[in-house]
Amino acid sequence: MAVRAAESKKATDIRILDLTGITSFTDYFVICTGANARQIQAISDEIGLQMKKHGELPISVEGYQQAEWVLADYGDLLVHIFSPKSREYYDLERLWRNAKAVEIPGE
Repeated sequence: MAVRAAESKKATDIRILDLTGITSFTDYFVICTGANARQIQAISDEIGLQMKKHGELPISVEGYQQAEWVLADYGDLLVHIFSPKSREYYDLERLWRNAKAVEIPGE
């Protein structure tokens, strides 16, 4: 749901990382990039809307106002929406390189 919602708002470089057995605080990361603050907020809004339609509410959402790195915590799923600059700086894929990349299924 989160990936499809991000795709619908033209998020780029979408990745899913499986952190099962690597960390105790979550099972999956969805990581994507928005071109600017307005798009990052739109991606965040759409993900929140689609998840809510399926009964999933975030535990917390951080960084929405600044829109450099929005983090939405759904417990077993953490959604990271980055600006290009922040994505490169924080480089979560490198930081969590032991995580298994999950292929995004076709629609």
